[in-house]
Amino acid sequence: MNKVGIGIIGCGNISAAYLKAMASFAILDIKGVADLNRELAEQRAAEFGLTARTVEEMLADPAIEIIVNLTVPKAHVAVAMQALDAGKHTYSEKPLGINFKEGQALAEAAKVKGLRIGAAPDTFLGGSHQTARALIDSGVLGMPVGGTATFMCPGHERWHPNPDFYYEVGGGPMLDMGPYYITDLVNLLGPVSQVAGFAISPRSERLITSQPRNGERIPVHIATHVAGVMAFDCGAVVQIGMSFDVAGHKHVPLELYGTEGSLIVPDPNHFGGQVELLKKGGSFEPQDTTQPYADGNYRSIGVADMAHAIRSGRPHRANGDLALHVLEVMEAFQHAADSGTTIKINTKTERPAPLSASLSDGQLAA
Repeated sequence: MNKVGIGIIGCGNISAAYLKAMASFAILDIKGVADLNRELAEQRAAEFGLTARTVEEMLADPAIEIIVNLTVPKAHVAVAMQALDAGKHTYSEKPLGINFKEGQALAEAAKVKGLRIGAAPDTFLGGSHQTARALIDSGVLGMPVGGTATFMCPGHERWHPNPDFYYEVGGGPMLDMGPYYITDLVNLLGPVSQVAGFAISPRSERLITSQPRNGERIPVHIATHVAGVMAFDCGAVVQIGMSFDVAGHKHVPLELYGTEGSLIVPDPNHFGGQVELLKKGGSFEPQDTTQPYADGNYRSIGVADMAHAIRSGRPHRANGDLALHVLEVMEAFQHAADSGTTIKINTKTERPAPLSASLSDGQLAA
């Protein structure tokens, strides 16, 4: 197999999940890891039997074709631009950028240079979400009507050792968790056409209760409770709630409605989970998971799919157009809240192709 060289920039919490999952995909050849904190890079390299390198070394290495950008959100576009300037394709953690303007600049730069960009989340490629996609594509729901998307919790300062960035520009529940929900909805229903919404910040600061900074207070610079509605090109209207201010709730993560049935889709932050289908006149029944990648954390499958796509010349699924569309939708909720109007979404994206075959066996899956 003609493997694809991978360089990873950013060795924080999420990098361990990526590196562990990358072992599932034979096409990926990790050439090194880098971080501004050299000690952190060396620790992660030692953990996975890799080489700690500088960012400059990786950008200059002709054996590296894709830079996987796992930095904090505010650095995503700057690091991705460096990768493009070095002639590398780039795949970023979510979101693509902290605002639509910089995400758009990145997308335009990639097109000028003839390079690919991609971005998390790739959880929509998980077996449960692809099973839900297959059910929808079969027509079992009838005409799409609506749905709900819900993520609400008390805040990440409960568990994250350094939660500051969740409350800075580029953070908040919409840009942090919204990508999982909205990306999966685009996978299931297609692109969004309009957004309406409200966004509030009930508290101006947050109390950290995790270690090692238990008791420290941090300022809040973004909306921490966002509620709104998305109208999709297909005609469906979906309500969404994203919050770091809710003590608890009983909503499911995703629920979709059609004229002939309803579908419960599991947590889009995970690859697996139980899909349930109700056909009109019946009750909800568990559905067999019919697609691969539902039995673990495959956080990097989007990189593997990009690598296969590079080798076979097809589009990759977690692509720049999709990520930019989702970024515009997320930013639109704040614009809608500020203006008191409905916001039209101008970007266009195709539903990613279904993933029905394994990417783990060395085949260039379509």
